[in-house]
Amino acid sequence: MQLAPAPLNPGRWRTALVVIARDEAPRIARLLDSVAPWVDQLLVLDTGSQDDTAGVAQRCGAEVRHFAWCDDFSAARNAALAAAGADWHLVMDADEWLQEGGPALAALRHTAPEFVGVLRLDDRGAAAGLVHTWLSRVLPGTLRYAGRVHEQPQHALPQRRLPLVVGHDGYAPERLAAKRGRNHALLQAELQAAPDDAYLWFQMGKNQGVYAPQASDPAAEHAAAAQALQRADALRPAQAPWAHDLAARLLYALRCAGRHAEGWAWAEARLQTHEDSPDFFFALGDLLLDWTATRPGDALALLEMAEAAWRRCLELGERPDQSGSVQGRGSHLAAHNLALVCEGLGRAEEARALRLRFKLPG
Repeated sequence: MQLAPAPLNPGRWRTALVVIARDEAPRIARLLDSVAPWVDQLLVLDTGSQDDTAGVAQRCGAEVRHFAWCDDFSAARNAALAAAGADWHLVMDADEWLQEGGPALAALRHTAPEFVGVLRLDDRGAAAGLVHTWLSRVLPGTLRYAGRVHEQPQHALPQRRLPLVVGHDGYAPERLAAKRGRNHALLQAELQAAPDDAYLWFQMGKNQGVYAPQASDPAAEHAAAAQALQRADALRPAQAPWAHDLAARLLYALRCAGRHAEGWAWAEARLQTHEDSPDFFFALGDLLLDWTATRPGDALALLEMAEAAWRRCLELGERPDQSGSVQGRGSHLAAHNLALVCEGLGRAEEARALRLRFKLPG
């Protein structure tokens, strides 16, 4: 629950919300109203709206500027940052809103802009459920972005996690339909210029996986996603913050593409790398369970391996601190799968205990 706004107390450093938006009239007031009590300025850069985005933003107290869209998110972000010109910039999108952390945001007025602030994005529209992602979105005034899509702030500053939680529903089905294809084309262009960029390959695989269920050939799309994610895994830095997310997505893509043996071999070689990720073990359990359909002679052994993976999820518990983690994979989602396995193996009492412990239906 949002706390009451702190009294406006201008500090040494000016703060601004910076947004780029197009045709976001139904959503943008939610964003602006959630942030307005905590910052000194609201800046909206309209990139060509055909609806009343600009009017809604102005009625919410935002300054509105206009920008001719050029298929380059960094160019738009940087134009918005330059227009705001604050000491601290909170960068958000119109399909997001501030859920928690207003006082910490207001405190930036009295905090030197010497680091990059990282906030938690809770995606409530994703097919997997509630997904937690940590993003660098609180930027000192001089920082700028690079990259036409999935743009990143360019800096060598220390990063600090802030108690800011942002909601997001841009992956709801009706919103996905509007975005389909746009990011893929921009990612292809970026990868032509930087073919060894691990993060771009990760985003390409993620993008293909998100849209695969709506594709004419979902299995082929999942296979393409797996190829991109494998490329990202081969190129990524050892401590990439999205490594666990990549691993879970790759196992999911290989499962959907019917490449179970390949997925198991890949996962087995990386059990220690991802030993503290419930998302990794959850996806591994799903892959092993799915494999039983094509390996009936090994079904019991595969079920036991899947059970072990989901029990590991419960041992680890929820890990919202890990970027890309899905809420429930360290608790009720894993418990649900375990209960089904226990019932299938004739262990009704174990299944009942799991359902009671995690308040599962059935």
